[in-house]
Amino acid sequence: MDKSNNSLRRMVYAAMFGALTAIGSLIVIPLQPLPITLQTLFTGLAGVLLGGTTGALSQVVYVLLGIIGLPVFAGGKAGLGTLMGPSGGYLIGFIVGSFVIGKLMETKNEPGLVWTGFSLVVGNLVIYTLGVVQLSFVAHLSIAKALMAGVVPFIIGDMLKLITTVLISLKLRHAIKR
Repeated sequence: MDKSNNSLRRMVYAAMFGALTAIGSLIVIPLQPLPITLQTLFTGLAGVLLGGTTGALSQVVYVLLGIIGLPVFAGGKAGLGTLMGPSGGYLIGFIVGSFVIGKLMETKNEPGLVWTGFSLVVGNLVIYTLGVVQLSFVAHLSIAKALMAGVVPFIIGDMLKLITTVLISLKLRHAIKR
């Protein structure tokens, strides 16, 4: 396959997973200060299935869609203000987390269930870290309070999403060519 077809495929996948992340943001369980959504499921899938660079690019597409005003952030929010607000660190975390997940996946020829799960856990830790730091700063919370508000309520849901992501990715990994 020539390089231009591969580049086109990567762009299409990045756009598709950016759109899937946007759709995932519309499925919301409203909690304060941060809602539970399916965004991280698609962020993880992007990293696992597309690799580091294309996975991260898909999340850049997603974040840019929100910055330009499309209501794709959790709860139908949009704009640069959301990126600068309490949940903005998580949005940046989607980009970095997807990159880290993808790079970890790229270290193995045939990553199995355990490696995929490990990669997703590490990626989620990246998302949590960036999210908690910004939540703490913007909301004037201690790191401990930001962890209690921005991580603890989501652990069970994120573990369920992680398991789902592993199962979906093991089914799709041969169908999507990087």
